Amino acid sequence: MQPEITKDELINQLNMKVTEYLTTSGNCAQTTFLTLQEGFELEDGAILKALTPFPGIGLRGETCGAVTGSLMALGLVYGRGRDQLGDWSAFTASLRPARRFCRAFEKEYGSTMCGDVVEAQFGKRFNLANPAESMEWYNCGAMDKCGEVIRTAVRISAEIIASKGA
Repeated sequence: MQPEITKDELINQLNMKVTEYLTTSGNCAQTTFLTLQEGFELEDGAILKALTPFPGIGLRGETCGAVTGSLMALGLVYGRGRDQLGDWSAFTASLRPARRFCRAFEKEYGSTMCGDVVEAQFGKRFNLANPAESMEWYNCGAMDKCGEVIRTAVRISAEIIASKGA
């Protein structure tokens, strides 16, 4: 992150990345994480690849991929490393930003569950593992509606990350 950039400029840059990555991948978890990873120069390792099956936790309507991608990024910023596994104060300290994120996301969408968020955005649930329903979801504006959910998750995460040390 460039120090001379304003918060609004940062959010605008992140929003452009969301649009680019979501259009390419169609994957909320990877889009969210990659946007935050690049925006805050977080280490990557194999996390992006590992997030491949995470949209709605395997398209089952479970935890929203924008939530899992955000929590992975927050974990890289606030989490404890291998050499700190026994440090319970570091563990509990990492939960504060994660819970802050989840509360803010739930305030926006009423839930962190993909199925609930989709139902709120589209007026119905879709079985995204079913090709016909997945196509219907896509044709109902999935890139725009889910893109907005991802942009919101990225904004919330970015605000939390940017406030570290502030």
